[in-house]
Amino acid sequence: MNPVDILAIAPHPDDVELGMGGCLLRAISEGLRVGILDLTDGEPTPHGSPEIRARETSSASQILGLQWRHNLGLSNRRLEATLAARHQLAGVLRQCTPRWLFAPYWIDAHPDHVAATQLIEDARFWAKLTKSDLPGKPWHPERIYYYYCVHLKLAPTPAFVLDISPFWEQKLAAIRCYESQFVTGRPTAPPTFLDQLRDEAAYWGKTIGVRYGEPFATREPLGLASLSQLI
Repeated sequence: MNPVDILAIAPHPDDVELGMGGCLLRAISEGLRVGILDLTDGEPTPHGSPEIRARETSSASQILGLQWRHNLGLSNRRLEATLAARHQLAGVLRQCTPRWLFAPYWIDAHPDHVAATQLIEDARFWAKLTKSDLPGKPWHPERIYYYYCVHLKLAPTPAFVLDISPFWEQKLAAIRCYESQFVTGRPTAPPTFLDQLRDEAAYWGKTIGVRYGEPFATREPLGLASLSQLI
């Protein structure tokens, strides 16, 4: 596995695109090495299949311009933060040595999302252990940030909002690749799902005085070396 600066981890393909596709596009434009690890294939779904979802994921990855994307092969709808899954994920972290991890926000109605966040936090700790049978050398990602891709009608108070205005259309193009999830079988009368997604991004943009934004949470304080980068 190639080393990355940022590893975004998703319970299902499409979660990262929805919650932080703009962040990844901005990071890549700034020269950072970016990867996505999907924990499951996201199937079954009403209009999808493993083959359809794999094609959609490949298309979205090309639009994002990812350095790499992998799938851990865990079970959709049955995702649990087991010891075996922790071992698998910690091994990946030791091999791709990310500086920053991105995980789903820890409060959600979807059990897979909640389990994914617990699994990511547990694996981050295990990845630094010595005297273990994990592949690679001990590694501890510096930070975990949390993106919002939730199944609850939350009114979140994020730790920060990132300006993704220059990357909104490209993010939307990546999301549109998942036609089986966001187009097929969904209502066509406005506001559509994609209309609502745009409105949410515009709302978060407004909170920081830009056109489009993505919110993020953190359990730990943010450290700043300078105020010069603040909007």
